[in-house]
Amino acid sequence: MEPFLRLIREAASDPSVLSIQITIYRLAQRPGSWSICVRRRRTVRRSLPSLSCGPALMSRTTSTGPSAWRTRLPGDLRVSDYKIHSKVCLITLKGKSGIQYVTQIGTGNYNEKTSEQYTDLSLITADQGIGRDAAEFFKNMAVGNLEGSYHNLLVSPSNLKQIILLLIGEETARGSHGRIIMKMNSLTDYDVMEKLAEASRAGVRVDLIIRGICCLRPGVPGHTEHISVTSVVGRFLEHSRIYSFGSGENQRLFLGSADMMTRNTQRRVEVICPVYATHTKARLNHILDILLRDTVKAGPWTVKGAIK
Repeated sequence: MEPFLRLIREAASDPSVLSIQITIYRLAQRPGSWSICVRRRRTVRRSLPSLSCGPALMSRTTSTGPSAWRTRLPGDLRVSDYKIHSKVCLITLKGKSGIQYVTQIGTGNYNEKTSEQYTDLSLITADQGIGRDAAEFFKNMAVGNLEGSYHNLLVSPSNLKQIILLLIGEETARGSHGRIIMKMNSLTDYDVMEKLAEASRAGVRVDLIIRGICCLRPGVPGHTEHISVTSVVGRFLEHSRIYSFGSGENQRLFLGSADMMTRNTQRRVEVICPVYATHTKARLNHILDILLRDTVKAGPWTVKGAIK
């Protein structure tokens, strides 16, 4: 959380920064105080003319907060009929060559309390293609357009599920040379499960790292025998979402806010971002490798997908 907050502080005091836009789903609320993120926003507002924020109306497990935020920070919240579950922050600045962007895509909420208890990932990038997509995303959210067009970002309900199914299909076409690794909180989306089973039948090795609900049974001969499911439960709650398709030079890696659940792929605003930098890919692969090698806290499935 601290690198992100430092980013906001630096952006607020940088005269070249034109705006900061952020989606907020859940903030911490301490007795007698507000989330650090909101306090930072109030500081930013004194420095910048343009700052916008879009929260969900209510989280699944928390019923307090957003209405109070609206009272505390009037006139700058954007709420659509869909829950905005994405974790996106866009800093727009004026550079020597024109408008430039710095984009942050996260897997966890902007919540300093849960950031001490969850394992999450936060990508901060100066990739201008991602930045332009993020700018388009915020424009679309401001007018309630859920069917926007994006070149880099996977955004639900517009293109996220379609692209995930396409990526699984491409690995399926590679047969035994295909490779899929998906790390998420839950897997319940029927279409995604069907495509993963199809990939398994084609010989694709599929490793699923799922902390919570999984409606796909691995290890069924002739159906899901090439799929393994691992649930890693440790000191910190595994909350990050990582999606890997292919291997070696052909590997495509993504991270973001969405689980493969129907509510996420079709009924929420989610964002998954591609990872392009070689060193960042290496770090994500290291994380996935550690999780797949776990022999102490991984359960209740063995690597072959049979119930212990």
